[in-house]
Amino acid sequence: MTRPITLPFYAKLSFILVTLICFAFIFCIGKDILTPILMAFLFAVLLLPIFTFLNTKFKFPRHLAAIICLIIFISVIVGILVFISYQVTYIANDFETIKKNANSFILEIHKFIRENFQVSIGDQKKYLDSVTKDSVKTGQAKLGSFIISISDVLLDSTIMIVYTFLFLIYKEHFKLFFAKLIKQENHAVLQDILSQIKVSINNYIVSLIIEMIVVSVLTSLGLWIIGIKYFILLGLITGILNLIPYIGITIAGIITILASLTGSGEISVITGILIVNIIVQFIDNNLLVPLIINSKVEINAFVSIMGIIVGGAAAGIAGMFLAIPLLAILKIIFDRIDSLSACGYLMGNHVPRKFVWRKRKITTEN
Repeated sequence: MTRPITLPFYAKLSFILVTLICFAFIFCIGKDILTPILMAFLFAVLLLPIFTFLNTKFKFPRHLAAIICLIIFISVIVGILVFISYQVTYIANDFETIKKNANSFILEIHKFIRENFQVSIGDQKKYLDSVTKDSVKTGQAKLGSFIISISDVLLDSTIMIVYTFLFLIYKEHFKLFFAKLIKQENHAVLQDILSQIKVSINNYIVSLIIEMIVVSVLTSLGLWIIGIKYFILLGLITGILNLIPYIGITIAGIITILASLTGSGEISVITGILIVNIIVQFIDNNLLVPLIINSKVEINAFVSIMGIIVGGAAAGIAGMFLAIPLLAILKIIFDRIDSLSACGYLMGNHVPRKFVWRKRKITTEN
């Protein structure tokens, strides 16, 4: 009978760090392959309740149930895109108004810079002309890379649909695979880990959807109050782009400002849009994220920010989106392994009010 090997703390820490570095390295070099697989895994977990309902209640075959789930999922995505495209055509009809208001807005900015920074309008235009010429030179290269990016997105989307279908129909197959890797006496822990991963990821994605809806409604309401045209479309775009950490809300603000030029090019309108975005972001960061997101995944803000930054550096926007669910999976695994429970606690959001060191009293004999 073999006895378990007890390793000192520094050896355990070294093994953990080496393992994490190896996983990070594999993800970095294989991100083009792994990113669609991980995204498909998240979508499969989201669709799993519908799949289980169709398969168990209505006795649909697994393949048919998976196809119906994908049809529902794709229909929702296509419906949102069709609505956005339908509304964008109306904005395109106001192109001349946008151009006119943009010129007046730019003229006001020129005057503001001249009055506050003593830079003449002629010098400002010369600088803009030089920047425009440089942009035209690199425009063709950027256009080519943009077309390649669009084709990559379409290809990845198709692959993700296929992977999601396969994850759904091979769900039990993967469970048996993990069961064969783990000793039978640890199957209860394995079952607990898999069930908690399913619940955590499902709650996280549902929480993101709720956050997107609330941000869309609040932004639409704020834009409607200040009199912005197409406030529903702009609120929806803001809610969707808000799912992208850090840069999403900035892109949404720029789109909203450009779309507001269909009505007026006054600086007061632009200021109102910025105020609306700031208020919505304050509500999102201080109420929605702590109550809806952090309460579901139980990851503290420090680890979340680090994970998002590392994920963005490794795989761009997709890496930023995948960072939180991957951290949640790691925390669930760490919490259920005694030797890694300290790492799971470090990632959690439970902060004790006070900590008192327990010191052992040493008695000396005379």
